[in-house]
Amino acid sequence: MSLNATPRSNRLHVGVFGRRNSGKSSLINAITGHDTAIVSEHAGTTTDPVYKSMEIHPIGPCLLIDTAGFDDDGEIGSLRVERTREAANKTDIALVVFSQDVVAKDIAKTSDITQASDMELEKKWIDEFKEKNIPVIAVLNKSDLKGNTSAACDHIDRSTGIRPIVVSAREKTGIEQVFSELIRSLPEDFDSLSITGGIVEDGDTVMLVMPQDIQAPKGRLILPQVQTLRELLDRKCLVLCVGADKLDEAIKALATPPAVIITDSQYFRSVYEKKPKQCKLTSFSVLFAGYKGNVEYFAQSAAAIDMLREDSRVLIAEACTHAPLSEDIGRVKIPALLRKRIGQKLHIDIVSGTDFPEDLTSYDLVIHCGACMFNRKYVLSRVERACEQKVPMTNYGVAIAYLSGILDKINLS
Repeated sequence: MSLNATPRSNRLHVGVFGRRNSGKSSLINAITGHDTAIVSEHAGTTTDPVYKSMEIHPIGPCLLIDTAGFDDDGEIGSLRVERTREAANKTDIALVVFSQDVVAKDIAKTSDITQASDMELEKKWIDEFKEKNIPVIAVLNKSDLKGNTSAACDHIDRSTGIRPIVVSAREKTGIEQVFSELIRSLPEDFDSLSITGGIVEDGDTVMLVMPQDIQAPKGRLILPQVQTLRELLDRKCLVLCVGADKLDEAIKALATPPAVIITDSQYFRSVYEKKPKQCKLTSFSVLFAGYKGNVEYFAQSAAAIDMLREDSRVLIAEACTHAPLSEDIGRVKIPALLRKRIGQKLHIDIVSGTDFPEDLTSYDLVIHCGACMFNRKYVLSRVERACEQKVPMTNYGVAIAYLSGILDKINLS
Protein backbone atom coordinates (compact mmCIF):
# COMPACT_ATOMS: atom_id res chain seq x y z
CA MET A 1 0.00 0.00 0.00
CA SER A 2 1.20 3.48 -0.82
CA LEU A 3 -0.07 7.00 -1.16
CA ASN A 4 -0.44 8.41 -4.66
CA ALA A 5 -1.53 11.60 -6.37
CA THR A 6 -4.81 10.46 -7.90
CA PRO A 7 -7.44 13.19 -7.31
CA ARG A 8 -9.65 12.41 -4.32
CA SER A 9 -12.80 12.64 -6.43
CA ASN A 10 -11.66 9.62 -8.51
CA ARG A 11 -10.97 7.33 -5.56
CA LEU A 12 -13.20 4.63 -4.16
CA HIS A 13 -14.82 6.31 -1.13
CA VAL A 14 -15.05 4.00 1.90
CA GLY A 15 -17.03 5.47 4.78
CA VAL A 16 -16.62 4.17 8.34
CA PHE A 17 -19.76 4.57 10.44
CA GLY A 18 -20.88 3.57 13.92
CA ARG A 19 -21.58 4.76 17.41
CA ARG A 20 -19.24 6.92 19.44
CA ASN A 21 -16.40 4.87 20.89
CA SER A 22 -17.14 1.86 18.70
CA GLY A 23 -13.55 2.03 17.48
CA LYS A 24 -14.04 3.69 14.08
CA SER A 25 -10.89 5.80 14.33
CA SER A 26 -8.84 2.86 15.61
CA LEU A 27 -10.08 0.80 12.67
CA ILE A 28 -9.06 3.55 10.22
CA ASN A 29 -5.59 3.62 11.78
CA ALA A 30 -5.30 -0.18 11.58
CA ILE A 31 -6.35 -0.17 7.91
CA THR A 32 -3.99 2.63 6.89
CA GLY A 33 -1.10 1.61 9.13
CA HIS A 34 -0.79 5.25 10.26
CA ASP A 35 -2.09 7.35 13.15
CA THR A 36 -4.49 9.04 10.75
CA ALA A 37 -7.33 9.66 13.21
CA ILE A 38 -7.19 10.77 16.83
CA VAL A 39 -8.05 7.90 19.17
CA SER A 40 -9.40 8.50 22.67
CA GLU A 41 -11.43 6.67 25.27
CA HIS A 42 -13.69 9.72 25.45
CA ALA A 43 -16.78 9.47 23.26
CA GLY A 44 -17.19 12.03 20.50
CA THR A 45 -13.50 12.61 19.72
CA THR A 46 -14.19 12.67 15.97
CA THR A 47 -16.25 15.73 15.04
CA ASP A 48 -15.94 16.62 11.36
CA PRO A 49 -15.23 13.73 8.95
CA VAL A 50 -11.54 12.91 8.55
CA TYR A 51 -10.35 11.89 5.06
CA LYS A 52 -7.36 9.62 4.44
CA SER A 53 -6.08 8.79 0.96
CA MET A 54 -4.35 5.45 0.40
CA GLU A 55 -4.02 2.64 -2.11
CA ILE A 56 -5.42 -0.84 -1.57
CA HIS A 57 -4.23 -3.57 -3.91
CA PRO A 58 -5.81 -4.48 -6.29
CA ILE A 59 -8.54 -1.82 -5.99
CA GLY A 60 -6.16 1.09 -6.45
CA PRO A 61 -6.58 4.56 -4.93
CA CYS A 62 -9.14 4.80 -2.12
CA LEU A 63 -10.38 7.47 0.26
CA LEU A 64 -11.25 6.39 3.81
CA ILE A 65 -13.73 8.59 5.67
CA ASP A 66 -13.78 8.57 9.49
CA THR A 67 -17.09 9.97 10.72
CA ALA A 68 -18.60 11.21 13.95
CA GLY A 69 -20.76 8.74 15.87
CA PHE A 70 -24.28 8.54 14.47
CA ASP A 71 -25.57 8.38 18.06
CA ASP A 72 -24.17 11.83 18.92
CA ASP A 73 -26.70 14.00 20.71
CA GLY A 74 -27.34 17.59 21.76
CA GLU A 75 -27.25 20.64 19.53
CA ILE A 76 -23.60 20.20 18.53
CA GLY A 77 -24.08 16.45 18.25
CA SER A 78 -26.92 16.85 15.76
CA LEU A 79 -24.66 19.02 13.60
CA ARG A 80 -22.01 16.30 13.72
CA VAL A 81 -24.58 13.71 12.63
CA GLU A 82 -25.51 15.99 9.70
CA ARG A 83 -21.86 15.95 8.63
CA THR A 84 -21.89 12.17 8.94
CA ARG A 85 -24.94 12.01 6.67
CA GLU A 86 -23.16 14.26 4.19
CA ALA A 87 -20.24 11.81 4.20
CA ALA A 88 -22.69 8.96 3.62
CA ASN A 89 -23.79 10.65 0.39
CA LYS A 90 -20.18 10.38 -0.85
CA THR A 91 -19.73 6.76 0.20
CA ASP A 92 -19.24 3.93 -2.32
CA ILE A 93 -18.85 1.22 0.35
CA ALA A 94 -19.92 1.58 4.00
CA LEU A 95 -18.13 -0.07 6.93
CA VAL A 96 -20.52 -0.17 9.90
CA VAL A 97 -18.61 -0.79 13.12
CA PHE A 98 -20.07 -2.61 16.12
CA SER A 99 -18.26 -2.74 19.45
CA GLN A 100 -17.96 -6.13 21.19
CA ASP A 101 -18.87 -4.68 24.59
CA VAL A 102 -21.92 -2.80 23.27
CA VAL A 103 -23.26 -5.87 21.45
CA ALA A 104 -22.79 -7.96 24.61
CA LYS A 105 -24.89 -5.47 26.58
CA ASP A 106 -27.57 -5.54 23.87
CA ILE A 107 -27.69 -9.35 23.98
CA ALA A 108 -28.24 -9.23 27.74
CA LYS A 109 -30.91 -6.56 27.36
CA THR A 110 -32.85 -8.27 24.60
CA SER A 111 -32.95 -11.54 26.50
CA ASP A 112 -35.85 -9.85 28.27
CA ILE A 113 -38.59 -9.69 25.62
CA THR A 114 -40.03 -6.58 27.29
CA GLN A 115 -36.87 -4.61 26.45
CA ALA A 116 -36.29 -3.02 23.02
CA SER A 117 -33.01 -3.61 21.21
CA ASP A 118 -30.38 -0.88 21.40
CA MET A 119 -29.28 -1.70 17.85
CA GLU A 120 -32.19 -0.02 16.09
CA LEU A 121 -29.87 2.84 15.11
CA GLU A 122 -27.42 0.50 13.37
CA LYS A 123 -30.27 -1.24 11.57
CA LYS A 124 -31.70 2.08 10.45
CA TRP A 125 -28.40 3.24 8.95
CA ILE A 126 -27.76 -0.11 7.28
CA ASP A 127 -31.24 -0.03 5.77
CA GLU A 128 -30.61 3.47 4.44
CA PHE A 129 -27.36 2.36 2.83
CA LYS A 130 -29.13 -0.58 1.21
CA GLU A 131 -31.88 1.69 -0.12
CA LYS A 132 -29.17 3.78 -1.81
CA ASN A 133 -27.53 0.63 -3.23
CA ILE A 134 -24.41 1.22 -1.14
CA PRO A 135 -22.69 -2.07 -0.21
CA VAL A 136 -22.41 -2.54 3.56
CA ILE A 137 -19.69 -4.41 5.44
CA ALA A 138 -20.40 -5.08 9.13
CA VAL A 139 -17.35 -5.09 11.42
CA LEU A 140 -17.33 -6.37 15.00
CA ASN A 141 -14.51 -4.43 16.63
CA LYS A 142 -12.81 -4.79 20.03
CA SER A 143 -12.73 -8.57 19.78
CA ASP A 144 -9.76 -8.44 22.17
CA LEU A 145 -12.19 -7.66 24.98
CA LYS A 146 -13.62 -10.52 27.01
CA GLY A 147 -16.88 -11.81 25.63
CA ASN A 148 -18.56 -14.38 23.42
CA THR A 149 -17.53 -13.27 19.93
CA SER A 150 -19.56 -16.00 18.23
CA ALA A 151 -22.73 -14.97 20.09
CA ALA A 152 -22.10 -11.34 19.20
CA CYS A 153 -21.75 -12.21 15.50
CA ASP A 154 -24.95 -14.25 15.62
CA HIS A 155 -26.76 -11.34 17.28
CA ILE A 156 -25.59 -8.84 14.65
CA ASP A 157 -26.51 -11.26 11.87
CA ARG A 158 -30.02 -11.75 13.28
CA SER A 159 -30.50 -8.01 13.82
CA THR A 160 -29.15 -6.69 10.50
CA GLY A 161 -28.96 -9.62 8.09
CA ILE A 162 -25.19 -9.16 7.71
CA ARG A 163 -22.56 -11.49 9.17
CA PRO A 164 -19.80 -9.25 10.60
CA ILE A 165 -16.05 -9.52 10.16
CA VAL A 166 -14.37 -9.96 13.55
CA VAL A 167 -11.64 -7.38 14.11
CA SER A 168 -9.39 -6.10 16.86
CA ALA A 169 -8.13 -2.71 15.71
CA ARG A 170 -5.88 -2.59 18.77
CA GLU A 171 -4.18 -5.90 17.93
CA LYS A 172 -4.60 -5.37 14.16
CA THR A 173 -6.32 -8.72 13.63
CA GLY A 174 -9.00 -9.27 10.99
CA ILE A 175 -7.79 -6.36 8.82
CA GLU A 176 -6.91 -8.60 5.87
CA GLN A 177 -10.49 -9.90 5.90
CA VAL A 178 -11.70 -6.31 5.72
CA PHE A 179 -9.53 -5.74 2.63
CA SER A 180 -10.87 -8.93 1.03
CA GLU A 181 -14.46 -7.90 1.67
CA LEU A 182 -13.83 -4.42 0.23
CA ILE A 183 -12.61 -6.03 -2.99
CA ARG A 184 -15.63 -8.36 -3.09
CA SER A 185 -18.04 -5.47 -2.44
CA LEU A 186 -16.83 -3.18 -5.23
CA PRO A 187 -19.81 -1.61 -7.06
CA GLU A 188 -20.25 -3.17 -10.51
CA ASP A 189 -19.82 0.12 -12.35
CA PHE A 190 -16.87 1.34 -10.30
CA ASP A 191 -14.00 2.47 -12.50
CA SER A 192 -15.87 1.41 -15.65
CA LEU A 193 -16.79 4.95 -16.71
CA SER A 194 -14.44 7.10 -18.74
CA ILE A 195 -14.45 10.86 -19.16
CA THR A 196 -14.49 10.85 -22.96
CA GLY A 197 -16.82 7.86 -23.22
CA GLY A 198 -17.88 6.97 -26.74
CA ILE A 199 -17.11 10.42 -28.16
CA VAL A 200 -13.43 9.63 -28.66
CA GLU A 201 -12.00 6.52 -30.30
CA ASP A 202 -8.58 5.19 -29.35
CA GLY A 203 -5.93 6.85 -31.51
CA ASP A 204 -8.10 9.83 -32.55
CA THR A 205 -6.67 13.28 -33.10
CA VAL A 206 -8.27 15.49 -30.46
CA MET A 207 -8.03 19.26 -30.09
CA LEU A 208 -8.43 20.78 -26.63
CA VAL A 209 -9.43 24.45 -26.52
CA MET A 210 -8.19 25.68 -23.16
CA PRO A 211 -8.23 29.48 -22.72
CA GLN A 212 -5.85 30.66 -20.01
CA ASP A 213 -7.97 33.55 -18.78
CA ILE A 214 -8.28 35.09 -15.32
CA GLN A 215 -10.00 31.95 -14.00
CA ALA A 216 -7.09 29.68 -14.89
CA PRO A 217 -4.79 29.05 -11.89
CA LYS A 218 -1.35 30.56 -12.39
CA GLY A 219 1.12 28.04 -13.74
CA ARG A 220 -1.39 25.18 -13.74
CA LEU A 221 -4.31 23.70 -15.66
CA ILE A 222 -7.71 23.18 -14.07
CA LEU A 223 -8.51 19.64 -12.94
CA PRO A 224 -11.01 18.68 -15.72
CA GLN A 225 -8.42 19.62 -18.35
CA VAL A 226 -5.70 17.61 -16.60
CA GLN A 227 -7.86 14.52 -16.15
CA THR A 228 -9.19 14.64 -19.71
CA LEU A 229 -5.70 15.08 -21.14
CA ARG A 230 -4.38 12.13 -19.11
CA GLU A 231 -7.20 9.88 -20.33
CA LEU A 232 -6.62 10.87 -23.96
CA LEU A 233 -2.92 10.05 -23.63
CA ASP A 234 -3.83 6.67 -22.10
CA ARG A 235 -6.05 6.07 -25.15
CA LYS A 236 -3.08 6.76 -27.44
CA CYS A 237 -4.72 9.84 -28.92
CA LEU A 238 -2.83 12.60 -30.70
CA VAL A 239 -3.67 15.69 -28.62
CA LEU A 240 -3.28 19.33 -29.61
CA CYS A 241 -3.87 21.94 -26.88
CA VAL A 242 -4.62 25.52 -27.91
CA GLY A 243 -5.99 28.74 -26.50
CA ALA A 244 -9.30 30.03 -27.88
CA ASP A 245 -7.45 32.79 -29.76
CA LYS A 246 -5.34 30.25 -31.66
CA LEU A 247 -8.14 27.96 -32.84
CA ASP A 248 -8.03 29.03 -36.52
CA GLU A 249 -4.26 28.64 -36.71
CA ALA A 250 -4.36 25.25 -35.01
CA ILE A 251 -6.98 23.86 -37.40
CA LYS A 252 -4.99 25.12 -40.42
CA ALA A 253 -1.80 23.54 -39.05
CA LEU A 254 -3.31 20.05 -39.21
CA ALA A 255 -3.22 18.08 -42.47
CA THR A 256 -6.64 16.64 -41.61
CA PRO A 257 -9.22 18.06 -39.20
CA PRO A 258 -9.31 16.61 -35.67
CA ALA A 259 -11.89 13.92 -34.99
CA VAL A 260 -13.04 15.70 -31.83
CA ILE A 261 -12.76 19.19 -30.38
CA ILE A 262 -13.20 19.56 -26.63
CA THR A 263 -13.59 23.17 -25.54
CA ASP A 264 -14.11 25.27 -22.48
CA SER A 265 -17.90 25.68 -22.35
CA GLN A 266 -17.65 29.48 -22.39
CA TYR A 267 -16.42 29.30 -25.99
CA PHE A 268 -19.01 26.82 -27.25
CA ARG A 269 -20.63 29.12 -29.79
CA SER A 270 -17.44 30.55 -31.30
CA VAL A 271 -15.78 27.12 -31.55
CA TYR A 272 -18.93 25.67 -33.13
CA GLU A 273 -18.92 28.38 -35.79
CA LYS A 274 -15.24 27.80 -36.64
CA LYS A 275 -14.91 24.03 -36.45
CA PRO A 276 -14.81 21.84 -39.58
CA LYS A 277 -18.23 20.25 -40.17
CA GLN A 278 -17.00 16.68 -39.67
CA CYS A 279 -15.52 17.40 -36.23
CA LYS A 280 -17.38 16.23 -33.16
CA LEU A 281 -17.76 18.97 -30.55
CA THR A 282 -18.19 18.81 -26.79
CA SER A 283 -16.86 20.58 -23.71
CA PHE A 284 -15.03 19.60 -20.54
CA SER A 285 -18.10 20.41 -18.46
CA VAL A 286 -20.41 18.33 -20.67
CA LEU A 287 -18.00 15.40 -20.47
CA PHE A 288 -18.04 15.67 -16.68
CA ALA A 289 -21.85 15.83 -16.73
CA GLY A 290 -21.74 12.23 -17.90
CA TYR A 291 -18.67 11.19 -15.93
CA LYS A 292 -19.95 12.50 -12.60
CA GLY A 293 -23.72 12.71 -13.03
CA ASN A 294 -26.56 12.04 -15.46
CA VAL A 295 -25.99 13.91 -18.73
CA GLU A 296 -29.29 12.77 -20.27
CA TYR A 297 -31.24 14.20 -17.33
CA PHE A 298 -29.19 17.39 -17.46
CA ALA A 299 -29.94 17.78 -21.18
CA GLN A 300 -33.68 17.23 -20.63
CA SER A 301 -33.69 19.68 -17.73
CA ALA A 302 -32.02 22.41 -19.80
CA ALA A 303 -35.36 22.96 -21.55
CA ALA A 304 -36.62 24.40 -18.24
CA ILE A 305 -34.64 27.54 -19.10
CA ASP A 306 -37.40 28.46 -21.56
CA MET A 307 -39.95 28.21 -18.75
CA LEU A 308 -38.18 30.73 -16.52
CA ARG A 309 -39.70 34.15 -15.84
CA GLU A 310 -38.33 37.17 -14.01
CA ASP A 311 -39.96 35.99 -10.77
CA SER A 312 -38.39 32.51 -11.09
CA ARG A 313 -35.65 31.24 -8.78
CA VAL A 314 -32.45 29.55 -9.97
CA LEU A 315 -29.83 27.82 -7.84
CA ILE A 316 -26.24 27.67 -9.09
CA ALA A 317 -24.12 25.07 -7.29
CA GLU A 318 -20.32 25.02 -7.36
CA ALA A 319 -18.37 22.03 -6.09
CA CYS A 320 -15.24 23.94 -5.15
CA THR A 321 -14.88 26.99 -2.94
CA HIS A 322 -12.84 29.90 -4.20
CA ALA A 323 -12.75 33.68 -4.05
CA PRO A 324 -15.11 35.10 -6.71
CA LEU A 325 -13.39 36.47 -9.82
CA SER A 326 -14.55 39.13 -12.25
CA GLU A 327 -14.97 36.55 -15.03
CA ASP A 328 -16.28 33.70 -12.85
CA ILE A 329 -18.40 31.37 -14.97
CA GLY A 330 -20.84 30.33 -12.22
CA ARG A 331 -21.14 33.62 -10.36
CA VAL A 332 -20.88 36.06 -13.27
CA LYS A 333 -21.14 34.65 -16.78
CA ILE A 334 -24.01 32.17 -16.45
CA PRO A 335 -26.13 34.62 -14.39
CA ALA A 336 -25.47 37.28 -17.06
CA LEU A 337 -26.56 34.91 -19.85
CA LEU A 338 -29.71 33.94 -17.97
CA ARG A 339 -30.68 37.50 -17.13
CA LYS A 340 -30.03 38.62 -20.70
CA ARG A 341 -32.61 36.07 -21.87
CA ILE A 342 -35.07 36.09 -18.98
CA GLY A 343 -34.79 39.54 -17.41
CA GLN A 344 -32.62 41.39 -14.94
CA LYS A 345 -34.88 40.62 -11.98
CA LEU A 346 -34.36 36.86 -12.22
CA HIS A 347 -33.50 35.63 -8.71
CA ILE A 348 -30.29 33.58 -8.59
CA ASP A 349 -28.79 31.96 -5.47
CA ILE A 350 -25.25 30.59 -5.44
CA VAL A 351 -23.90 27.89 -3.13
CA SER A 352 -20.48 26.23 -3.04
CA GLY A 353 -18.81 23.17 -1.58
CA THR A 354 -21.15 20.99 0.47
CA ASP A 355 -23.66 23.82 1.03
CA PHE A 356 -26.43 22.27 -1.06
CA PRO A 357 -30.01 22.73 0.24
CA GLU A 358 -32.00 19.73 1.42
CA ASP A 359 -35.19 21.45 0.22
CA LEU A 360 -34.98 22.48 -3.44
CA THR A 361 -38.69 23.03 -4.01
CA SER A 362 -38.42 26.82 -3.96
CA TYR A 363 -36.27 26.67 -7.12
CA ASP A 364 -37.38 26.40 -10.73
CA LEU A 365 -33.98 25.17 -11.92
CA VAL A 366 -30.66 23.98 -10.48
CA ILE A 367 -27.48 24.49 -12.52
CA HIS A 368 -24.51 22.47 -11.24
CA CYS A 369 -20.84 22.83 -12.14
CA GLY A 370 -18.87 19.97 -13.67
CA ALA A 371 -18.22 18.65 -10.13
CA CYS A 372 -14.61 17.65 -10.74
CA MET A 373 -14.03 17.93 -6.97
CA PHE A 374 -16.83 15.48 -6.09
CA ASN A 375 -17.12 11.75 -6.64
CA ARG A 376 -19.91 10.35 -8.80
CA LYS A 377 -21.85 8.92 -5.84
CA TYR A 378 -22.13 12.38 -4.26
CA VAL A 379 -23.25 14.11 -7.46
CA LEU A 380 -25.86 11.42 -8.13
CA SER A 381 -27.21 11.91 -4.60
CA ARG A 382 -27.87 15.54 -5.53
CA VAL A 383 -29.47 14.52 -8.82
CA GLU A 384 -31.69 12.06 -6.93
CA ARG A 385 -32.72 14.82 -4.51
CA ALA A 386 -33.70 17.09 -7.39
CA CYS A 387 -35.63 14.30 -9.12
CA GLU A 388 -37.51 13.36 -5.95
CA GLN A 389 -38.54 16.99 -5.47
CA LYS A 390 -39.38 17.40 -9.19
CA VAL A 391 -36.89 20.22 -9.67
CA PRO A 392 -35.07 20.25 -13.05
CA MET A 393 -31.28 20.12 -12.73
CA THR A 394 -28.70 20.77 -15.43
CA ASN A 395 -24.99 21.45 -15.68
CA TYR A 396 -22.84 24.47 -16.60
CA GLY A 397 -21.75 23.16 -20.00
CA VAL A 398 -25.17 21.80 -20.96
CA ALA A 399 -26.86 25.06 -19.91
CA ILE A 400 -24.39 27.18 -21.91
CA ALA A 401 -24.85 24.97 -24.99
CA TYR A 402 -28.63 25.37 -24.64
CA LEU A 403 -28.39 29.13 -24.20
CA SER A 404 -26.08 29.25 -27.25
CA GLY A 405 -28.64 27.35 -29.34
CA ILE A 406 -26.34 24.41 -30.08
CA LEU A 407 -27.27 21.74 -27.52
CA ASP A 408 -28.70 19.56 -30.29
CA LYS A 409 -25.52 20.00 -32.34
CA ILE A 410 -22.89 18.91 -29.80
CA ASN A 411 -21.93 15.44 -28.57
CA LEU A 412 -23.18 14.54 -25.11
CA SER A 413 -21.81 10.98 -24.88
